[in-house]
Amino acid sequence: MLIKLLIFIIIFSVIVIVYEGGHCVIGKMSGIGVKEFSIGLGPTLFGVRRGETLYSIKLFPFGGITIFEGEDPDEADSPKSFRKASVGARFATVLAGPFMNFVLSFLLSLIVIGSLGYDLPVLDSVIEGYPAQEAGFQAGDRIVSINNKKIVIYRDITLWTMFNEGKRADIVYERNGELRRASVTPRYSTADQRFLFGFRGPNGYTKGNPLQVIRYSLTEVRYWIEVTVKSLMMLFSGRFSVNDLAGPVGVADVVGDVYESSRESGAFYIWMNMLSLVILLTADLGVMNLLPFPALDGGKLVFIIFEALTGRKPNEKVEGIINLIGMSFLMVLMFYVMFNDIHRLFTGP
Repeated sequence: MLIKLLIFIIIFSVIVIVYEGGHCVIGKMSGIGVKEFSIGLGPTLFGVRRGETLYSIKLFPFGGITIFEGEDPDEADSPKSFRKASVGARFATVLAGPFMNFVLSFLLSLIVIGSLGYDLPVLDSVIEGYPAQEAGFQAGDRIVSINNKKIVIYRDITLWTMFNEGKRADIVYERNGELRRASVTPRYSTADQRFLFGFRGPNGYTKGNPLQVIRYSLTEVRYWIEVTVKSLMMLFSGRFSVNDLAGPVGVADVVGDVYESSRESGAFYIWMNMLSLVILLTADLGVMNLLPFPALDGGKLVFIIFEALTGRKPNEKVEGIINLIGMSFLMVLMFYVMFNDIHRLFTGP
């Protein structure tokens, strides 16, 4: 249990350091003063001051914060105030956090893809009695596109069926260098509790040259961004509920499960699976923080873009009230999700 908790803290801390580090470094480079750079939330356990900035570690390892000079309206007269910085400087500083999440996802993908390889959309076999077999698909067929969506990795097929369920699909596939077409409607599998074409993916991963590793690492990041965006769309459309969300406690539980399932395979696969989990989490965090919601980076960017387009700053009081409402909502949501995580931890799904 202690090892699982330690792994979770390390993973979460790395993600936070990279995310908040993006804000901090670009802010400093833009001439904005940084009052504090902290890992964790709550009471300060340890802190050291370097120049104008206090670097601290706080009690609860569930986040972090970069506090800029002038974020409080009472400090707006500071020469290094965030509010006095140019539109470009503020935009770059706010965007740097989520951007660094995607950079981290890509760098870790280079390690995972370079070590394990990538999953080409080439069929190993088809399941008897399912639509794929009925449509004439065979082992060795390479799926090229589904409803004009390019298929790059096998998981793109799984992603399509997950978010389109029983929708009819026009599939382009390649067999012996020849492109063919088939229309297939996935069928619901009670055993798997999801819709299936009846494909079986490649039996193993394909390793490539350095350029292919870079290409498929970018694809890996794109894949997890797409998963997050489509999951959010399903949440907003009512197909997912708030009860399906997971917070830090839920993530810690997932980290523990991944660790336990990887132990028998050895340290290498523990390492690879943990890196894969970080790729997912940091890409997810990047997308979530770019949502145009008050108090999130995306919400801050909306105000900055408004200023850039109109040439006038938003009313500070109005902006403050909107951000306060947004932060209050997020805090309530966070505690609700945490309560659900703890409930599931002790009672099961």
